[in-house]
Formats: sequence, C-alpha cells, structure tokens
Amino acid sequence: MERLSGILLHITSLPCRFGVGDLGEGALEFLDFLKLAGQGIWQFLPLAPTSPGLDNSPYTSPSAFAGNPLFISPQRLFEQGLITRQELNEVPDFSEYLVEYERVIPFKEKLFRRAYSRWKTELPDRSFEAFCQEASWLEDFALYQALKASHGNRPWYEWPRSLANRKKQALEEALRSLEDEIAYWKFLQYLFHQQWRIIRQAARERSILLFGDIPIYVALDSADVWANQSFFELDPETLRPVNVAGVPPDYFSATGQRWGNPLYRWERDGRPHEQLYQWWRARFRRLKELVDIVRIDHFRGFEAYWSIPAREKTAVKGRWIKGPGKRFFELTRSSWKGLKIVAEDLGTITPEVTRLREELGFPGMKVLQFAFDSDEHNPYLPHNFKSTNFVVYTGTHDNDTTLGWYMDPGVSERSKARARRYANSDGSRIHWDFLRMAMSTVADIAIIPMQDLLGFGSDCRMNRPSTSKGNWRWRLAPRFVTRDLAARLLDETRFYARLASTSKRQ
Repeated sequence: MERLSGILLHITSLPCRFGVGDLGEGALEFLDFLKLAGQGIWQFLPLAPTSPGLDNSPYTSPSAFAGNPLFISPQRLFEQGLITRQELNEVPDFSEYLVEYERVIPFKEKLFRRAYSRWKTELPDRSFEAFCQEASWLEDFALYQALKASHGNRPWYEWPRSLANRKKQALEEALRSLEDEIAYWKFLQYLFHQQWRIIRQAARERSILLFGDIPIYVALDSADVWANQSFFELDPETLRPVNVAGVPPDYFSATGQRWGNPLYRWERDGRPHEQLYQWWRARFRRLKELVDIVRIDHFRGFEAYWSIPAREKTAVKGRWIKGPGKRFFELTRSSWKGLKIVAEDLGTITPEVTRLREELGFPGMKVLQFAFDSDEHNPYLPHNFKSTNFVVYTGTHDNDTTLGWYMDPGVSERSKARARRYANSDGSRIHWDFLRMAMSTVADIAIIPMQDLLGFGSDCRMNRPSTSKGNWRWRLAPRFVTRDLAARLLDETRFYARLASTSKRQ
C-alpha cells in the first residue's frame, strides 16, 4: 500500500444535532477536515444495524449486509421532501458527548415512519425496485425485521416453530400479512444506500479511502443465522448453538471473552460447505460496494478458532479447532479481489496465523499501547517491525485512549517510563508522542483514533472488552474539530511522508 495515515472515528461519533452521527453534513465536514489535515484514510467500525438489547454494539448485528438506519440523516430526508421543516426542527436536547440510544432510537423511528408514509403515497421512486432486485440479502432481512417486531422483538428461535424453521407456507403467509412492514424495512435500507453513495463519492473526490470493518462472526439472533441455519453449529431441536465463539484469557480479560456467536460449519460431508462459501462471497461483494479497505476482525479464526461449549459461562474451558485456512481465501478470492484487506492479528497469535497472513499478503496490525509492557524484543516496538506491511495504531476502539492508558494506575510505572524514554519525552503530551511514534514507523499505514488526536481521557473510550453496558456511546463535539488542529496534523503528516501522492497538499 501507499504510505498513508488516517483517523479512526465511527459514524455514531460524528458531530450532529440529531443525537447520533449520521451521513449528513457532519460526515461531509469530517471528510473536509481529513483533506485539510492531509489524511488519506477514514476508518470506522462496522456499518451494520445494532440491537438495543445488546448495548448497540456494531459487532453484534441483526444483519451482516444491511446498513444501520441510525446513520440516515434527517436533514437529507427534509431535502427530499420526506419530512417537514417543523419535524426536522423538533429535536430533543441531546447530549453533545454521548449517544443516548434510549432517546435517539424512538426519535429517529418516529421521523422514519413519517418519511415512509409520505414516500409510499406521494413520492414513489422507481430506482427503489431496482435496488431491491440487486440487493439479494434484502428480502430475508426485511422479513426477519418485520417478523421480529410482530413477535414482541423476541429472537427468531423463540418464534412459532413453523416460522423459526422457515416452512414455506408460514413464510408465504408472513409475506402477505406483513407486506407494509416489510416494505418499510426495505425503504430504510434504500435510504441508507442513497446516502452512503453521497459519502463515498465525496470521499473519492477528496482522495480519501474509506476503511471499514467486517466481524468474522454474526449474531445468533440475526437474519443471517435464521435464513441459513445449516451454516452454523446449531442444535436442530433447540435451535441454539452447540458451541460458541470467543477468545481465551488474554490482555483484555483474565477469563477470556465469551462472545456467544454461533460457529460456522465450514465443511459438509468432508468438503467445503459450498452454500456457506457463497454467502461469504456475497458478503465480500457487499463490502466492495461500501468501502475501499476492510479490516477482518479476528482474522486468526480462519486459521484456528476458540470453541466454547455453549453451556459455559466464561471462555476459560474452550479449545482451539482448526479453521478453513488459506483454502477459504482461495475459494472466495474472486469476490474480494480489488478490496484491500487488513488482518486483525492481535491477541494470542501463533506462527501458523502469521504464516497464513503473510502467504495471503494481508497487512497485519501493530498497537503501540502494547509495546512497553515487556522488553526490547516486544513485537509492537517500532524498531522490531520487520516489514512495511502493517497498519500501526496508537490504540484501537478496544483500547483505552492513549492519555487514559498513561493515567491508568493499573498500567505499571515501568511501562510508562519505557514509553517516555522511547519517545524522548516527559509525558506531558503523551498522545502526541504516540502519534509521532506511529507516523514515524515504517508501517505503510498509520491510524490515529480521534480521541488520541485530541488528547482525551478514559471517559471518551469507545469500548471496554468483556463489558456489556455503556459502550459505543462517545461523541465528538463540533467545537473540537478546528482548522488549527487540521494544520498541526497536516504538518506531522507531511514531515513523516504520509501525504497521499494523488493529493499532495500545498
């Protein structure tokens, strides 16, 4: 890859008066900030819908293909004539600093219902039918959402058995009785599609690559599992997982992480499960519609994955099982060709995982916060980077902010002293020390979380692994995004030769 740098900021965190970041003016203004600051990449978390009962985690979604309706901009709806000016301006006094999902979701739902009511009676759009035909995943997703709403939001495996098992007669009846609600969910995806195209075109015009994220696993309560039950390790009687995904004890948790996602049945009758592979090909093709680069979350699961008996409450008693390995990428290559792939290779990594990543040519990840807890041979120390084929981060969405890390009494004084020595610093501007450290490495790409660019503390952290409450809420207040900040970042980006060659700044 070209030597570049970029900013990690999820869509939900964008400045916006509607309570959560969206695809309106806030997104375009952030792209302008990136261009002004000399950045070539905007990285964000998965774009998929989230579930309120699961803390609105973008890594636990009811669909691997759909876009998050919360990203739909009310301003754009007004410009289309789908909501009135009065409706646009009836905005609660939302927090600038946190996404209040419990207030934002009903507010946006009310606007969307009004927009749908007007759209279906006053402003039909012929391109809607074309979109529905092209999005092969849309029918199952819209039906799943309509059925879920009609069954009190209970998970699909608690629906009447004929629906849970997708009996033909039951599905046909649901399609008839829920026709309008199904159309509503298709309409929301159409709006997301329209608005995302505007953002993608704007990014291209500014020579900024969009860097997305694909979780290896999908949620049990999702359209994907409901529509494709043979792809997963499910008990045919209970429809619940036999084994679930997670990771063993590591840096983040002494008892490991029990994610609870169902595991894939990679093989059928001793051969690759062709229908499952077709689903993955469609998933990669969908990603190519949305982004230029994608991080495969938990890449190591393709080499070997941690299988936890579903009855276990923690991840401690799991076991490693061989994954599909290189064969998976060979069999899906045609669908991801042209999409730049980054392998998330953090945590318990074996030589086999490293070999798989290197054989495929995928960049790995280096996180500077991990660099100072051992000795001079630590693989995250910049002098130990053995190639340029990496993306280096000061921290990720799963880490504390850099300032939070430095102020954390749980981080040893020895680690902090090593960081100061490495940066030749007194620690008073530790976030800029780490930024310069990342920029100066040989890694092809350097990514800085927006919180680290601003020097924010632990209260602005995005996620705390192994916790299920209070995550994914941080928001960026607009007053912090300034021309002075852009100028300072541009200076560092130019100094460390990370300006995109297609858009050298004056």
